[in-house]
Amino acid sequence: MGLIKVKDLIYEYIRRDEEGNVEGITTAVDDVSLDINQGDFVAVLGHNGSGKSTLAKHLNAILYPTEGTVWVDGKDTKDEEAVWDIRQTAGMVFQNPDNQIIGQIVEEDVGFGPENMGVPAREIWERVEESLKAVGMYQFRKFSPNKLSGGQKQRVSIAGVIAMHPKCIVLDEPTAMLDPKGRKEVIRAVRALNDVEHITVILITHYMEEVIYADKVYVMDKGRVTLQGTPREVFSEVSRLKELRLDVPQVTLLAHELEKEGFPMPKGVLTNQEFLEALDQCISEVG
Repeated sequence: MGLIKVKDLIYEYIRRDEEGNVEGITTAVDDVSLDINQGDFVAVLGHNGSGKSTLAKHLNAILYPTEGTVWVDGKDTKDEEAVWDIRQTAGMVFQNPDNQIIGQIVEEDVGFGPENMGVPAREIWERVEESLKAVGMYQFRKFSPNKLSGGQKQRVSIAGVIAMHPKCIVLDEPTAMLDPKGRKEVIRAVRALNDVEHITVILITHYMEEVIYADKVYVMDKGRVTLQGTPREVFSEVSRLKELRLDVPQVTLLAHELEKEGFPMPKGVLTNQEFLEALDQCISEVG
């Protein structure tokens, strides 16, 4: 079993009237199964309402399955006695960093989680230092969070989770409220954690450019996984992604359009460098 295993997960939102009577049921996650190993970088894509954020909340035992099972490091999320361990194993970073930052000073905020866990004071400060350095925010340790940009605040939020030494970080649209510069800062920090610290990363997003370095991508629609594979395999399905109301990276789309016009371009081009190399090859073949 992997670090996180989801089997036949169904989650239903029940709508009730003012008297508590059931008005309707919405199936937000519909028969989803995943298997994620330690050290993986997994991305979950989908438009608003696809069920991706609802799925994310199951990986941290914020929500419990209506049907099916979620295991985190071998522990069933429905086991109330295991919830504390599960939330230490799989840390959660939310969309709005202002909802997650509570300290008046950056280093105090990052140390809040370990302090709640009963970590000795000396070790707390060691963890604060290593976590802030891991996300490139150590020089801001004495700052008030109010003085930071959105991207910097989100990196502090991530540092606060890292300080609790999780095996996995679940990021639920962490860049949705950030400008392009902030998005790049956060994704760069997340990639470094995965590459250097070997922390399992589960990134929930609708920004295609953020997932090209993932090991595996799951695409959700109407609560179901409709596409899965490596980024190259998923982004080869340009027409299908457009049907799902999702964009693709501009360089991928350009290669796709050239291929439609008869140029021998490969499918699933992910980066500018790949595109230029493929274009050079294409020109030499055509010439």
